[in-house]
Amino acid sequence: MILALETSCDDTCAAVLSGDGTLRSNVISSQGVHDSYGGVVPEVASRHHLELVNDVIDDALRRAGASLADVDMVAVTRGPGLIGALLVGLQTAKGLATARRLPLAPIDHLQGHVAAAFLEPGALEPPFVCLIASGGHTLLAEVRDHRGFGLLGQTLDDAAGEAFDKGARMLGLPYPGGPALERLAAGGDPGAFDFPTARGVTGLDFSFAGLKTSLLYRLRELGEEVAAERRADLAASYQRAIVDALVVRVERALEQTGLRRLALGGGVAANGRLRARASGLADEVAVPSPELCTDNAAMIASAARFAEPLSFPDYLGLDAYATGEARPA
Repeated sequence: MILALETSCDDTCAAVLSGDGTLRSNVISSQGVHDSYGGVVPEVASRHHLELVNDVIDDALRRAGASLADVDMVAVTRGPGLIGALLVGLQTAKGLATARRLPLAPIDHLQGHVAAAFLEPGALEPPFVCLIASGGHTLLAEVRDHRGFGLLGQTLDDAAGEAFDKGARMLGLPYPGGPALERLAAGGDPGAFDFPTARGVTGLDFSFAGLKTSLLYRLRELGEEVAAERRADLAASYQRAIVDALVVRVERALEQTGLRRLALGGGVAANGRLRARASGLADEVAVPSPELCTDNAAMIASAARFAEPLSFPDYLGLDAYATGEARPA
């Protein structure tokens, strides 16, 4: 039995997974304190992780009908993410593992998003192409086995989730912006405005900085009154541009690799328009449930099933990393 922790950003998460891959529990505690700031404040997130992590672990074990005595391995997100937030989860995991001399599996956050596709129902077996799109990351991965992935393309500037959040903020919507923008876009015309989709970026890389700038200029051109009247059209057109940019590169990746299976991961994968467009791109498409797309510990436990854990005391000096130095190869 695997107990997994995930604290890479502002969600405090714990999950319990059986060795056969059965998910026993998956607890996600959203801090709900960053809305007034318009984004995640790293120090605030770290402090709330400290306050919440023990209760979240207790809740995950209770829902799984288990106790710490039943745990055979501890898994935890090591990075990338907010370094202070990561350290809370990592040190907690070290303490839990050390108390019973259990093995510990340090997991790359991005590998976790890939491994969400291995969870039932609808588990997808390698090889496949995986699009990971979130607030901090946007990349295309070639997944040939359960333990790692090859990088096909990545964002050259901003992530797709950041583009959603910043666009929503320009439209006067609350944080987190992605869900709010999608709700507003449902009442608008996606063809009302033409926004760029980084057509000049060749290959499988992404770019969203120009899209944000284009929305800013369009709002200035329209003026405050007209922009307010056409907010739904602006949201729908902006969302279409983001999704189109993602889908075009997924199609290229499938063609380049010759693979006919596709998985989505990351918070942006919860977007309804993206899920609908992706459904017809490959012979098999795995789109995890929304709670497995956003940050969660179930995906970390899933990745840990196929990882080589560290034995006590080899993990005591383990450190977190904020960027992708330790990305799987």
